[in-house]
Amino acid sequence: MTAVPAVDSFQTGFAIRPDLLVEASDAEDVRAAVRDAAARGLPVVAHATGHGLPGPVEGGVLIRTRRMDTVRVDPERPTARIGAGATWASVVAAAAPHGLAPLNGSSPGVGAVSYTLGGGLGILAREFGYAADHVRSLDVVTADGVLRQVTPESEPDLFWGLRGGGHRLGIVTELEIGLVAVERLYGGSLAFDGDKAPEVLRRYLEWTRTVPETCTSSLAALSYPDLPQLPEPLRGRYVVSVRVAYTGPVAEGEALVAPLRAIGPALSDSLREMPYTESHTIHSDPPFPHAYHGEGLMLRDLDAAAAARVLELTGPKAPAMTVVQLNHLGGALATPPAVDSAVPYRDAGFLLRLLSPLDGTDVPSVRTLYGEVAGETAPYALGRSLNFAFGGGDLARTRQDLHEPRTRERLAGLVSLHDPASLFGGAYGVDGVSRGAR
Repeated sequence: MTAVPAVDSFQTGFAIRPDLLVEASDAEDVRAAVRDAAARGLPVVAHATGHGLPGPVEGGVLIRTRRMDTVRVDPERPTARIGAGATWASVVAAAAPHGLAPLNGSSPGVGAVSYTLGGGLGILAREFGYAADHVRSLDVVTADGVLRQVTPESEPDLFWGLRGGGHRLGIVTELEIGLVAVERLYGGSLAFDGDKAPEVLRRYLEWTRTVPETCTSSLAALSYPDLPQLPEPLRGRYVVSVRVAYTGPVAEGEALVAPLRAIGPALSDSLREMPYTESHTIHSDPPFPHAYHGEGLMLRDLDAAAAARVLELTGPKAPAMTVVQLNHLGGALATPPAVDSAVPYRDAGFLLRLLSPLDGTDVPSVRTLYGEVAGETAPYALGRSLNFAFGGGDLARTRQDLHEPRTRERLAGLVSLHDPASLFGGAYGVDGVSRGAR
């Protein structure tokens, strides 16, 4: 069998060259492709948009689900049924006319289903928890080529493992998820000159100890390139930003961020009341395909000294350009859901995300840098984040796993039961669990 030409993806840093590409239009296409792959003894991976591609794909069968992009909202329940290829942007747009919102991430172009299967850390995560905790049912094609409707009652073990375990147990063709009654929020970003990085970092960490669960935030640091399409205040500068999403009244939001504004003059301040449909502007993630390497470290806590050292390692003098994002966790994220799931590390206080563009940067340098960051944060480390491991387990040497040992063992048991031939364990295998590309 001759490999098909490279498949396009949002993540361009890793080549995707399967032996067979299936453009699935519905669940029956997925079911037929899985059965055919099993008969040929070929591994299978799923691909929606490719944001979360953890490594290269060579050979096997790739099932692209981008045509399966239906979104159906039931405002009475309130829920949405989301096809495997739908993006968060389409779910937000479908829910908004009903005064509802999904628990989407910061990037509107990410595949909603795959992001949810990896846990789903949303813009309002501290108030409502992980997106996976709001899943009601999943339609999944398992390795035997059977399309199953998985609910807490019909398939309790699969229902547990699919929510937080990724694509290792099958290919989800559609899921039903609860929506929340949010039409507007107070949010945006405060950007400061990088010279203030230690102070901004210290003040931000102090601030996170005081905010209510209705406030979800993150701190980001990066050196902006000197490009004309960027805002003048940010162009060519090292910038530290605080991003905020708050669902309370505007006046309370203004009072909440006052300690941050008191840090000093900001390069930019976009904090305002906005419709939820504009919530993606809080982070303004790049909408265009590009090459990147990344890692996500779940931390029990983080003190200002260790955090400052991370910024020092990854700042303007770093060997590789790196975007650092520190997500404040806790709140509803730490609360076990009514129906248990495989989402790990609920006791984490922060998620430290690292992302390095690969244009002009060699991967070994990035890996070395990430290893140094992992060393600085080791006293606080719980594990790694499945949704933000863009590199096939580079930090395995630090023993930072994607799930706790007990969860990993239970997931492995489910894999042995439902996929004994490792049909779904090919190019995406990471620490015993694999996933499709968002």
